[in-house]
Amino acid sequence: MKFLHKRADEDAIVRFSKTSFRVVSSPEPHEGPLDCLSLVTESQEMTQFVMETYCTNLKTNHLGNTLLYAEVTTSTMNLLEGMMLHLPKNTGLVAVAARQTLGRGRGRNAWLSPLGCAMFTVGVQVELNSKLGQRIPFLQHLAALAIVEAVRTLPGYQEIDLRVKWPNDIYYSNLIKLGGVLVTSTFVGSTFHLLIGCGFNVTNSNPTVCINDLIQQYNTQNDCSLEPLSCSQVIALTMNCLEMFITSFQQRGPDAVLPTYYKRWLHSGTQVRLWSEEGPEAQVVGLDDNGFLQVCSKEEGMVSVEPDGNSFDMLKNLVVMKQR
Repeated sequence: MKFLHKRADEDAIVRFSKTSFRVVSSPEPHEGPLDCLSLVTESQEMTQFVMETYCTNLKTNHLGNTLLYAEVTTSTMNLLEGMMLHLPKNTGLVAVAARQTLGRGRGRNAWLSPLGCAMFTVGVQVELNSKLGQRIPFLQHLAALAIVEAVRTLPGYQEIDLRVKWPNDIYYSNLIKLGGVLVTSTFVGSTFHLLIGCGFNVTNSNPTVCINDLIQQYNTQNDCSLEPLSCSQVIALTMNCLEMFITSFQQRGPDAVLPTYYKRWLHSGTQVRLWSEEGPEAQVVGLDDNGFLQVCSKEEGMVSVEPDGNSFDMLKNLVVMKQR
């Protein structure tokens, strides 16, 4: 809060690249510029997010310890863009929204953002000379894995078949997409300032399927009674897993997380074609040291495919260039 008050002008407005905030202690009738959001500094009751549940489940040292919540916003990415360059290190700020009007996916894709979808962006700073700083593409893999592990490491929920699809999607088995991850970065001095945006279906059965649908299905098939999960709980658990993965990666590099990643991803040994349906045949090997998809083909040998600009078409078993 001290940071915000220091940056505020005489009208208590703090301006960043995508969003401006008017700092107030309690909700009040809107005054000032129409494009300025009221940033309420005192705790308020939230209709779609239970702060007590979030705090009870959050076990991190830094990540997620400061929370910015909006009932409706354009996107949580926009709330933090620009702000992260000015925050003190290890603030651990996460922006959470109940609804987004302009949710973002990879490329120019939009992300539908109904109630019941966990939608958040968390800011992370990574030094260039660190193990992760030398392999920044791994961060989106860590984030996707953190979402999956947030559910599958809960006692009793180990068999809920959430999976990671390269490079940044969350799937039910190999059948239906439940969510995804988007990472943006700004490099200043010797530090990456990264925004990790996540959206995944927790309680909303539309437009595809949600985590609680999978839990209900599992209960029916196995005659058990696992409790449904909430966005507040799953976001906190994701923060726990993400901080743990980042810390482990910084200490030991890719080997610290790849065994878990391969256990949860969909692609080991998959036969694919590269670039088109007539392209060379190849077999998925894994991730290379930079976090790129590594495949092996007779024609081209070992090939590394960057996550940016490429996608995995599971229906056709193609690794294709992303359409823009």
